[in-house]
Amino acid sequence: MDLSIKEVAKLAGTTSRTLRHYDSIGLLPPSRVGSNGYRRYDRDALVRLQRILLLRGLGLGLPQIRKVLHGEQDDAAALARHLVQLQAEQHRLQAQVVAVRSTLAALEGGEEIMAEKMFEGFDSTQYREEVEERWGREAYAESDRWWRSLDDAGKRGFTAEHASLQDAWDDVQRRGLSPDTAQVQELARRHAEWIAAGAGKRQRDPQMLAGLAQMYAADERFAAHYTREFASGARFVRDALVAYAQTLAG
Repeated sequence: MDLSIKEVAKLAGTTSRTLRHYDSIGLLPPSRVGSNGYRRYDRDALVRLQRILLLRGLGLGLPQIRKVLHGEQDDAAALARHLVQLQAEQHRLQAQVVAVRSTLAALEGGEEIMAEKMFEGFDSTQYREEVEERWGREAYAESDRWWRSLDDAGKRGFTAEHASLQDAWDDVQRRGLSPDTAQVQELARRHAEWIAAGAGKRQRDPQMLAGLAQMYAADERFAAHYTREFASGARFVRDALVAYAQTLAG
C-alpha cells in the first residue's frame, strides 16, 4: 500500500493541510517522501491515522493523542480498546433508535406509548440544576423542549456542528489569527447561533453567550472541548465569543 496525501485525505474525510500539520508536529509522519517531495503513506500510517481520528472523536486534543500513541506501540491492542468504546457508543445510539421507533410505531398505530421505554439511551438532564441556577427554569425548559423535538438526524446534526466548530477553532489558532479578526468573529457568530439553537432560542442572547464563554475557560469540563490542540484554546474561544457578545449588545 502506497498512497498519496490527497488519496489518504479523501479516504479519511480530512484535508491534506491537516495531514501536513500532523506531520509537522510529529503525530503522523509520512511513510516516505518521494523524489518529487510528495508524501506517501503505507498500511501502518493508515492504521495510525485511524487511531488518531478515533481519539479525536473521543474528545482528546492532539498533545494528549501524541502521548497516547507514544505510550501504546501495539496498534492491535489499542484498536481493541477503541472498539470497546465505540461499541458502547453504538449501544447507546441503538437504544435511542429502538426507543424512537417504538414511539413512532405507537403514534402511527394509535396505541399507548410506553413511557418507561421512551428515553432509553438519552440523558438530556445532565446539567439541569446548573442551567436552572444560572439562567432560570424556563431556560432549561426551552432547551429541553427543543432537544426533545429533534429527530435522530437533527440530534446528530447538532452534535456534528459542535465537532465542526471545535475543528474550526483549532484551525484559526493554528493560522495565528487573533480573536478580534473578521474571520474569527465570523466563527464566533456561527458558534453563537449553535448555542442559541441549543437553548431553544431564535435570537442570540449576548448575556448568555458571554456567560458561557467565561465558563469555557473557567470550567474544566467545558475547557476540555477547546484545549484539544492548544493549551490556551479555551481562553481564545472565550475572548472571541466575549468580543462578539459585545458587538451583539451594541
